[in-house]
Amino acid sequence: MIKIITIILLSLTFISCSTQHVPVKANEKAFEGEDTYILFALRAEQIRDYKSAATLFEKLYKKSSKKEYLYRSLADDLKAAEYKKVITRVDTLNQNSLADVKLVRYKIMALIKLPELDKAKKIAVSLAAKTKEADDYLLASDVFIKKKEYNMALKYLDSAYVQNYNEKILDKMAVILYSNLHRKKDAIAYLETDTRINGCSKLICNRLIGIYSHENNIDGLLSTYKRLYNVDKSENVAQKIIQIYAYKRDYIKLMNFLEESGADDDVLLQLYITGKDYEKAYKLADKLYVKTADVNYLGQDAIYEYESHENNISKKRVAEVVKKLEDVVAQTQNPLYENYLGYILIDHNVDVKKGMAYIENVLKKNPDSAYYLDSLAWGYYKLGKCNKAEKIFRRVATLEGGDNPEVIKHINAVKKCLNKSYKTKKVRKQK
Repeated sequence: MIKIITIILLSLTFISCSTQHVPVKANEKAFEGEDTYILFALRAEQIRDYKSAATLFEKLYKKSSKKEYLYRSLADDLKAAEYKKVITRVDTLNQNSLADVKLVRYKIMALIKLPELDKAKKIAVSLAAKTKEADDYLLASDVFIKKKEYNMALKYLDSAYVQNYNEKILDKMAVILYSNLHRKKDAIAYLETDTRINGCSKLICNRLIGIYSHENNIDGLLSTYKRLYNVDKSENVAQKIIQIYAYKRDYIKLMNFLEESGADDDVLLQLYITGKDYEKAYKLADKLYVKTADVNYLGQDAIYEYESHENNISKKRVAEVVKKLEDVVAQTQNPLYENYLGYILIDHNVDVKKGMAYIENVLKKNPDSAYYLDSLAWGYYKLGKCNKAEKIFRRVATLEGGDNPEVIKHINAVKKCLNKSYKTKKVRKQK
């Protein structure tokens, strides 16, 4: 590729020999073949052959006197690490003056790279004093940073920031304050003040996050992540907020965040369930089922709809819950849903035998579950077979979960049933 570019350069030189050098306007073609030079120069840049690109743009400048070609040529020389060449070219054109500030900037950048920092410092300070432009304050600050003169670097950055409230300048200032001058509180104050005035951009928020993380400031981290979420509603940012709230065990505020943002409905659903807010739980599960068609959400929808109305549930709602659970069980055969369906059929006398069939099926897979055995025993109770129920409850009492309040309630009901049966038999015998 280098050989090809060299051949192109020779051919373009030959093509241009017949052209005369005349002053032209910036938007006018200076000579025949100018567009061809530009195309090859841009191609050289594209393949990162910056040396050839610089040579081509330099020829374009010499033949057209258009300054944009000169500046592009010097920029490519810098990329090609031709630092001494840049200095020589600028000195030839500028005669060590500050006449063309763009040329002076290229020289300063070349001196920084060499590095000839004292020379760069002298010129950069003079240029900033002359132009008072933000770009030149920034360039001077770069020299002072390289020389590790951080207070002076901060001074020039501050001057640039006053002129142009650029977040990249602020970020540089914060890094110097925090890492180099160890003025940690000042660094945070600069960044926080800017976010209050201008909002928390990704750059500034992420810088604050880095600092607060280093300082182990959990509240600062949370506050910043929440502000960042306003401009970057990504899953990653949302998860950070969720993790911090969970770490702080501030579940109420976590719930509020999730309700407002919709960042993670699965986590929100678990919070509703944990907090026994079954009304919100079943409505959210229903929303998730509609959104995803995941039958497990339909199962949770049914269970928590039932739980939210258990103490005052209508026959119509029971029928709706049963229908949902039947759909779920038909598709998943999940023991949790199967047991729940069986229990509802039994407890509400919808179809006790059918309910018991579901329970017996799940017991084949989980024979030692106190909860499933409780459901089966309750079925026998509903059928009036209290002796069978009592035998099962004796076993339930020895298992984990046997002291559950609902189980105890069922056991007491069976005891009353047995006592009543005993008294009835006694009365009959006396007669």
